[in-house]
Amino acid sequence: MTRSPTPQTAAAPIDVTSASLVLLTAALWGGTPVAIRFASDVIPPVTMAGLRFVIATGFMLVWCRWERTGLGLSRKQLSWAFGLAIILFLQISSFNIGVQLSNSSHGAMLINTFVFWVVAFEHFVTRSDRLTVRKLTGLIVAGAGVGLILTVDQVAGAGVASVDAPSLAGDLVLILSALLLAIRITYTKHALQKMETGKLIFWQDLLGVGLFLGYGVLGESFRLADLTSVAIWGLLYQGVVVAGFCFAMHASLLRKHSASQLAVFSFTTPLFGVMLASLLRSDRLSAWLLVSAVCVALGIYLVNSGKKKAA
Repeated sequence: MTRSPTPQTAAAPIDVTSASLVLLTAALWGGTPVAIRFASDVIPPVTMAGLRFVIATGFMLVWCRWERTGLGLSRKQLSWAFGLAIILFLQISSFNIGVQLSNSSHGAMLINTFVFWVVAFEHFVTRSDRLTVRKLTGLIVAGAGVGLILTVDQVAGAGVASVDAPSLAGDLVLILSALLLAIRITYTKHALQKMETGKLIFWQDLLGVGLFLGYGVLGESFRLADLTSVAIWGLLYQGVVVAGFCFAMHASLLRKHSASQLAVFSFTTPLFGVMLASLLRSDRLSAWLLVSAVCVALGIYLVNSGKKKAA
């Protein structure tokens, strides 16, 4: 979720081409829980994260070389990068576990509640932003959506045959992952004052690989012989499409537009996630689930559209 290059002095208006690319990126991000669910059929969740970030680290190495970003670290920068790697390990591990315990559609909605945790942190902890009436309304609407997911949709889905049935335990782990993602974003904002974006993400990913695979070797059981073509595609989607293409596309868009302009479109990510989960994993698409998705998406829109446009 870290963002890249320094924006221009004046952000260009969002045109049709840029809007289409932002929506494409949002749709691809929305497909992440689906890819995780496919891969988790045979790959343990933490090991999967390690393999994903091996690919992501390779991409970031190429990116840094392309951008001519030096990768040398001072001792202070190393401590910042290692701290971020620990948060990455906890957040991605909990997300993968949550999706495995629940399902892709709930994962797509609940992970995107990180936006509301960020708002709370910026108002109450870092005091870098204020909680306006618009943002508060967004929090309340989204909170209602999350409440529906945890209560009404869980009850409505009880006893209904489904390939990936959601669970309350999985949903709670996903909410924890959203909280950790908000912490990671807040931490990253401070770390980016100490080093360049590409360098920070490269070292975060590289150090994270050691944590993921170290835990995978000690705490999980996995054999390469168990890999299926579907699991491989799910893994490649996470590493190449999400960590590679989506990062590059977002960085490219930030060269023309402000972060706040692009953030307004993020409300579409959980909607795309729910649709893709239903199409590709046959997740149950109930009326309550749709209402929940709309509430979460509307809440994200209200929060992000209330942000000041960056110069």
